[in-house]
Amino acid sequence: MTDGPTTEVDVVIVGGGPAGLSAALNLGRARASVVLVDAGRPRNAATLRSHGFLTRDGVPPLELRKLARAELSAYADVRVLDRTLVTAVQQRECGGGRFIAALSGRAAGIPPAVSARSVLVATGLRETLPDIPSLRAYYGMTIFSCAACDAWELQDRPLALIGETPDLAARARLIARWTDRLTVFTNGSDAIDTVEEAELTASGIVVERRAIDDLEGDRGDVSAVRLVDGTRIGVEGGFVRPQWHPALDFLGGIDLERDEFGNLVTDRSGRTSVVGLYAAGDAASPGPQQLIVAAGQGARAAAVLVHDLIGVRTAH
Repeated sequence: MTDGPTTEVDVVIVGGGPAGLSAALNLGRARASVVLVDAGRPRNAATLRSHGFLTRDGVPPLELRKLARAELSAYADVRVLDRTLVTAVQQRECGGGRFIAALSGRAAGIPPAVSARSVLVATGLRETLPDIPSLRAYYGMTIFSCAACDAWELQDRPLALIGETPDLAARARLIARWTDRLTVFTNGSDAIDTVEEAELTASGIVVERRAIDDLEGDRGDVSAVRLVDGTRIGVEGGFVRPQWHPALDFLGGIDLERDEFGNLVTDRSGRTSVVGLYAAGDAASPGPQQLIVAAGQGARAAAVLVHDLIGVRTAH
């Protein structure tokens, strides 16, 4: 699988987001040897502020990662590999750890592979946004995907909800907690059926079925949704419903149980269907969670993993 020397550790963590960082901290404190592999491509990179994280409400996501990295530096047995990809994880039949993770990275000192007794997957999700030309120019500034994270700052404004997913009506009812001026844009799709539309309309939520041409605004501040027929609908912010996909290509050689969305199926403690392989955060849930939830899942998985390493079965 690899050429050259292989580093051997107790745990390889794949992913340097809140779940992976939290797990690394707790594993380090348990005197486990850890290699955390971080590609450096966080899904929330476009977000200027993260919310709902106790004692860190409003902190930029990159600052939160920076603070976590500084804390990890106190633990000599925790090594972080930046700008590095795990290209494959395979189970070993004999010798060394139970797994071997092949690595690819440009930074100096990156080993070709890491042998580990356990693997914790914390890779999160990839997202695909609706095909609207300038959507990315507003995403993370006045257009967001997480209502729990960002709706407070947009409350009582005229808002847009843009999406083409089957849960769009449910998402609209949630966002209506923060505003009574909400327009749902299906972008020409059939994401909302006639029964749902009637229910939303009765609640004061406008459903707009025409396709979107583009968004209008200035320097990240969205001001209108422009439809294909030229109609402009004024808004002062809004939400989009992406389609999410698990980032798990590197596990293609292992037969793991997955749910209907392709996420790893785990028990409440983060154990997958393969002994020694764990998952935390968005990789083990049907949709994105808040940062603090992912961090908690990472801490829980780490505690269970430590017990499993010494042969003590427990649940957290």
